[in-house]
Amino acid sequence: MANDVKLLLVDDNPMVLGMLHQALAPLAQVATATDSADALLKAVDNPPDLLVCDYRMPGMDGRQLVEKLKSRPATANFSTVLMASKADIAEKLSPQDAADDYLEKPFFLKDATRRIKRLIDRIALEKMAKTAPSDGVVRGSLAQMNVIDLMQSLEMGRKSCQLSLSNENEKCEVFFAEGQVKHATYGDLVGDAAVFKVLRWTGGNFQLDFEGKTDKETTQLNTQGLLMEGLRLLDESQRDSGGEAEAVPETAATAATPAAAPPVTQTATQTATQTAPSAAPAAAGRSGHEEEEDVLLDN
Repeated sequence: MANDVKLLLVDDNPMVLGMLHQALAPLAQVATATDSADALLKAVDNPPDLLVCDYRMPGMDGRQLVEKLKSRPATANFSTVLMASKADIAEKLSPQDAADDYLEKPFFLKDATRRIKRLIDRIALEKMAKTAPSDGVVRGSLAQMNVIDLMQSLEMGRKSCQLSLSNENEKCEVFFAEGQVKHATYGDLVGDAAVFKVLRWTGGNFQLDFEGKTDKETTQLNTQGLLMEGLRLLDESQRDSGGEAEAVPETAATAATPAAAPPVTQTATQTATQTAPSAAPAAAGRSGHEEEEDVLLDN
């Protein structure tokens, strides 16, 4: 279900533009542009929350477009993902370009979608926080943003808060400091074990109290480590029991470790077969050896 995050997608390759638009449309309000001039006009008319832009384009390149938009107060407040070749990222782009992430071309469509979704979730959470009621507590449904998406968004935003999760009669409290989980409780469980119990939740509700704090430190792993280890344990328990994998959000099995898809093509766009990289392949409901069709995109 798309949220209220406004995404502007810019690429002069119509095939890349179309496939990314199709993949991202369910996640955000997506507008497209085929060059920087078109993008500049659309951004002025409707400022985006997130710009996903190709670096190499005729006329104004992606970096120049970002600089142009950042120089205008009305369009300065947005996050950026630049799509560029490995050589351009290494030789012409740098952290000073203020991009939140770089997608190295060629890239697999599913990997790019997962990476961009992490930024969309972070922005959505920040927008929810700004519109929180007078008590300062952000409330939402796990059907809209599941536990793993929430934890990753809080880590990326380096948030300090109390995350309260409820699903029917079950409850869990997770405390974050600068994006890292420090303490968690679930019934009689505390620390890492409490977090592992709720990672698969996709139903129920959540509350975020940015004033919620604790002096306790019961977790041993950092946020990413908790996600990876929790999914590994889930996969292991299901294999040991001989049962089918329990449904987990598609992003869950791969989001903990951004995929490094090997660039193996010289063509503009081709269909490729790739096993989805995963901290716990079976946790996503597929065999670890089962391959799924993906698309490799390049200029």
